[in-house]
Amino acid sequence: MSEKNSSKLIFEYSREGKKGYSLPQLDVPEVDIEKVVPERLLRKKPAQLPEVSEPEIIRHFINLSRKNYSVDTGFYPLGSCTMKYNPKINEKMSSLKGFKELHPFALEENCQGALQIMYELSDMLSKISGMDAVTLQPSAGAQGELCGTMIIRAYFKDKGEKRDEIIIPDSAHGTNPASAALAGMKVRTVKSSEKGELDIDELEKAITPATAALMITNPNTLGFFESGIQKISSMLHKNGSLLYMDGANLNAMLGFLKPGDMGFDIVHFNLHKSFSTPHGCGGPGAGPVGVKKELSDFLPVPRIVRKGNHFHFDWEQKKSIGRLHSFYGNFLVMVRAYVYLLSVGEKGLREISENAILNANYLKESLKNYYELPYDRKCMHEFVLSGSKQKKKGVKTLDIAKRLMDYGFHPPTIYFPLIVNEALMIEPTETESIETLDEFIEAMIKIAEESETEPEIVKNAPHSLSISRLDEVKAAKQLDLNYYARKQ
Repeated sequence: MSEKNSSKLIFEYSREGKKGYSLPQLDVPEVDIEKVVPERLLRKKPAQLPEVSEPEIIRHFINLSRKNYSVDTGFYPLGSCTMKYNPKINEKMSSLKGFKELHPFALEENCQGALQIMYELSDMLSKISGMDAVTLQPSAGAQGELCGTMIIRAYFKDKGEKRDEIIIPDSAHGTNPASAALAGMKVRTVKSSEKGELDIDELEKAITPATAALMITNPNTLGFFESGIQKISSMLHKNGSLLYMDGANLNAMLGFLKPGDMGFDIVHFNLHKSFSTPHGCGGPGAGPVGVKKELSDFLPVPRIVRKGNHFHFDWEQKKSIGRLHSFYGNFLVMVRAYVYLLSVGEKGLREISENAILNANYLKESLKNYYELPYDRKCMHEFVLSGSKQKKKGVKTLDIAKRLMDYGFHPPTIYFPLIVNEALMIEPTETESIETLDEFIEAMIKIAEESETEPEIVKNAPHSLSISRLDEVKAAKQLDLNYYARKQ
């Protein structure tokens, strides 16, 4: 099938009378559908479904799948949103019939294995983070943030204290202030210092009796470890406030540091970022939340408890913030993370962080002479370049990202964090080989050279894909998803 034909819609292959299926002979008495289905539910005219042959439909969807880019396809250096390799054993185990076909209404006695996995995964995450209790229920990192901020609000309400402010650094993930606001909290922003860390003097000015918590990512979104975290922790706790960690960047400290040891009271995990479960396109995800003992009564229900050799759902949590997700969370994602943790073991966790940090610093040092590096210091698992040098030639960071597609790479995160002009946020993860990193470096250097000598080729990229530069605003605001409506 040609590239031109592979871009056709399934409706454009349709021709009346074509069939890509065959049905077995009817083995039950035939009934008149009008006698068993109410008239109001019957179609007035047949559905306009495409009629295509089996080879056509197979080729169509195979070609669509080839247009997709994933961690299985190539290098995916998406900073901030860690795109780790997903080991296939995770997929194999999570697709076992006993897990895949488990009904959410199954009785406790009939799903002891599943409950044991959830209990043991919670225990593993507690030990990794240094927290006393973990809920697996939130279905994404952002919902974990909402869960955490709801716990903070409930905690102070239970104490009879009116604290409704959460302090968030200006380098925070965009979901942080959104989650805090959704939980009914007021957000106060604190600027970063010249060396890219939270400005402790500014933080001190921001702390008031109404401060419920500081919500901070560590390492932060510039890729730096917050070296003043223990002082920050003392300042917050002295004020009676809590310290919340956005655990999105946990990949940089697995096996080395525990948030609980650094003074954090609450942390959310992104199983897809740190524990290698699928990521992107809306999930299903999982954003477990860990808390210190004094906050454990506020975790969502049900909680899974162990009594002897049996596991039970515990709904008797009077101070709980309630239920956040249907049933108990996205179970098969939990199975994947459980398998991953058993596979790598304690020693493997430490190696993950070592290699993630090594890869990030290798890329940073290799590229800093070609792109502006706003903060020239050792980074953790990710780093931020600026395309401001190229912008002087008329080439924007967006153009650089588009040109990378021509070289076969998924673009890094761009224009984030907001505190870096023309930001290019790059995270290579721990599983990439030096050959892959070198290929990426070569492509980035070529793009930097093209920006000097042939800027138009970068500004008009991509050139090698089936779809070139989109009007992204129009694509987002004027959706055209109905083939027949467009034909009319």
